[in-house]
Amino acid sequence: MPLTLTGPSAIYPKGATPKRLVVLLHGLGADGNDLFGLVPALAPALPETAFVSPDAPFPCDMAPYGRQWFSLQTRTPETILAGVRASAAILDGFLDETLERLHLDDSKLALIGFSQGTMMSLYAGPRRAKQLAGIVGYSGRLVGDTAEFKSKPPILLVHGDADQVVPPDSLPLAVKGLEQAGVPVEAVTRPGLGHGIDDDGLRRGRDFLVKVLVD
Repeated sequence: MPLTLTGPSAIYPKGATPKRLVVLLHGLGADGNDLFGLVPALAPALPETAFVSPDAPFPCDMAPYGRQWFSLQTRTPETILAGVRASAAILDGFLDETLERLHLDDSKLALIGFSQGTMMSLYAGPRRAKQLAGIVGYSGRLVGDTAEFKSKPPILLVHGDADQVVPPDSLPLAVKGLEQAGVPVEAVTRPGLGHGIDDDGLRRGRDFLVKVLVD
């Protein structure tokens, strides 16, 4: 039986019929509740939107709590790619099911990722045949061959220049790879920020989502 994803969700305002969907993908060792904490800052600018923040499919194998999209016990590019690819298939099924349940299509879907969640977003999003509205990626990196892309959704990447978990040079490398694939990408470097999301980065992400989903 295929894995299914579950996690916190909400429709803003409560009781509205959603016209768009935002899916938030958390990082290693967290769960859906982690990024779901961003929803109160995003929702007022995105009325009639469903927000869903699924738990990653696997227990974290580096801590006694939390979830992971893929293991980092072995950090070779081949092992990471295999893990991302396996979870991408699960994520794709979840996105298909959620869009169908809400009677929406990919053009009304945006992904927000953090760290591992960004890697998943940048892998799965452009490999969907129908183009997403957009992707916001915080503190992540680009994994896999962009020649496999089937669509070119607009992307915003935000990264702290003091990130000690995912190196800051992951940002220009991701931008280069995406641009070479013809994907429209914006990049924001946050001075002094470590592995996290600050208020300015959150504001930039919110404004991007308004542009691709509402305007």
